[in-house]
Amino acid sequence: MTSDSTTRGRILALDVGARRIGVAVTDPLGITAQGLETLQRQNKRYDFEYLRRVIRDFDIKEIVVGLPLRMSGAEGTQSEKMRAFAEDLRKKFRLPVHLWDERLTSAEANRFLRETDLSIEKRGKAVDRMAAVLILQGWMEQQSHMASDSPTQRPGG
Repeated sequence: MTSDSTTRGRILALDVGARRIGVAVTDPLGITAQGLETLQRQNKRYDFEYLRRVIRDFDIKEIVVGLPLRMSGAEGTQSEKMRAFAEDLRKKFRLPVHLWDERLTSAEANRFLRETDLSIEKRGKAVDRMAAVLILQGWMEQQSHMASDSPTQRPGG
C-alpha cells in the first residue's frame, strides 16, 4: 500500500461510434493497453450499464474518449457529440474524462487488420477495439512525456 502505482487504478479508453464502442483498458501497472470486447450500442441506459460494469470490474480511475477532428484539426458535429458524451460520463461516473485526438486511429487500425485473415464483419468489430487501444496508447505516451518533465521534449506533443 505504499506504492502509488498499484493504488492508482486503470485507465479506460473509448472509441465511440454510432453503432459500436471500442473499449480498451490499461494493464494493472499502466504500461500497456489491452482491447476488450466491442460494445454493440443499443441505447444510452444499456451503454452506460455496460461501461459501469467495466469501470467496476477493472477498477477504472480515468477515462479517455476519442475526439474525432477533421484533418485540419477543426471540430465538427461528431466532435460536439463526443464532448457531450464525455460530459455525460463525467457526471454519471464521477471520474476524470479526457478527450484525445483520434484522427487516423481507425485508418491505422484498418491498415493493420487488412493484413489479417479476419472476415469483414469481424474486422469491423476489431477495428473499433484496435482504435480504442491506439487512443489509449497515444494518451499514455503523452502522459509519460509530460511526466518526464524534460526540456528536450517536443512542444505540443
